[in-house]
Amino acid sequence: MAKYIIGIDQSTQGTKAMLFDEKGALLLRTDKSHAQLIDEKGWVEHDPEEIYANTIEVVKMLLEKSGIDRGEVCALGISNQRETALAWNRKTGKPVYNAIVWQCARGAAICDRIEKQGKADMIKARTGLQLSPYFSAGKLAWIMEAVDGVKELAKQGDICCGTVDSWLVFKLTDGKEFRTDYSNASRTQLFNISELRWDEEICETFGIPSCCMAELTDSDGLFGETDFEGLLPHPIPIHGVLGDSHGALFGQGCLERGMMKTTYGTGSSIMMNIGEEPIFSDLGVVTSLAWKTNGRVNYVLEGNINYTGAVITWLKDQMGLLVSAGESEALAREANPADRTYLVPAFSGLGAPYWRSDVSAALVGMSRTTTRAEVVKAGLDCIAYQITDIVRLMKEAAGIAEVELRVDGGPTRNRYLMQFQSDILDCRVQVPQAEELSGIGAAYAAGLGAGIYDSSVFESMKYAPFTPQMEEETRQKLYGGWQDAVGMILK
Repeated sequence: MAKYIIGIDQSTQGTKAMLFDEKGALLLRTDKSHAQLIDEKGWVEHDPEEIYANTIEVVKMLLEKSGIDRGEVCALGISNQRETALAWNRKTGKPVYNAIVWQCARGAAICDRIEKQGKADMIKARTGLQLSPYFSAGKLAWIMEAVDGVKELAKQGDICCGTVDSWLVFKLTDGKEFRTDYSNASRTQLFNISELRWDEEICETFGIPSCCMAELTDSDGLFGETDFEGLLPHPIPIHGVLGDSHGALFGQGCLERGMMKTTYGTGSSIMMNIGEEPIFSDLGVVTSLAWKTNGRVNYVLEGNINYTGAVITWLKDQMGLLVSAGESEALAREANPADRTYLVPAFSGLGAPYWRSDVSAALVGMSRTTTRAEVVKAGLDCIAYQITDIVRLMKEAAGIAEVELRVDGGPTRNRYLMQFQSDILDCRVQVPQAEELSGIGAAYAAGLGAGIYDSSVFESMKYAPFTPQMEEETRQKLYGGWQDAVGMILK
């Protein structure tokens, strides 16, 4: 009898379902996008009901296209867009408002108010996260304050406040389970990462009753059972849940201290596994949990960038400089290497390590001979520069001199970008043949938790390496120019 695992990756742009065999091989993927609800203020939302409906739909497509015996599906793993927050009525299961996406900074005024109360240092010390509207707490606080009736229902314990994973678990188990894993909890800014619990004082500071938060479950633990509304002949265990970036770290096999990865998505998450003890840094990177598996936690240093792959989308859709994203590689190679144009993509402020929501994007250093090719090259280069900012700080904070960067996400197919990343970082960059690392990580966690996989599942990953080719003098000159460009918009 065959054994299959389904992995769901619910991301910012859409939802994917993936089918894995008993050896961890990815056999098939189906996906469906959802609407990006953006208003004139730049606020970004998703419809939670659409996300759930799409989850059922992509699983249905997966089962139909694969033609497998549905009775041989044994477990489900879920990875999800992190920090995106929503609230729903515990009794009716209906959202009280759209999901507020991680990119959305509408909680800035709330965070400013809390900072004026002198609580920012306390929050960072307990959560590992710098006070910011980027995280879930400010978004959930906004729902509590702005949506009529929610605060009163929350006081009665009738509101569920959660991230997308807990919403999907709730819906897939028909409202029987309201759970989240430690990786997602650590990104809410409501979770004490040293004591491994929801922090009552911080919840109260944001006006969110702790009784509204999900039950904490190990990342490879049992979250409940689902049959995907009758698509399977019997319920299967949901046995792995990870935030998407944590899932990618896990899928890449970065299980030991000093191993690190970068996910190149709409934005980017750079993570370094720092082992079983947290390291708190004042260098602009945050401390989170990698996961809790086998009853033990691993911590990470992390830096988050708002615009990486989204820069390529901007060049294509808003600026009209690209017909397709894939065209960017050839154009970058055509650009004049002596051109010193820099793009600082602060379209909604800058994330780590600057944490400035009050600055705007800029093209810096253009000359009369700067053309479309040079601007596109600057767009790709800025992705690598932003990641370099964070990796350098992580190495300093963790006291680690040499690193290897494992990467994933659509932009990693761009060979120009990967070589420039290796050059400007002066380290080996490893690009896996598999692309769906977040979903792979969640499926591996589910397979391990369900006893279907063992540690050998990580050995199947194949990589294409990029090694540094750039002279040190050139590297320093280019990176210095980037730092000058960022300095101009931070003034």
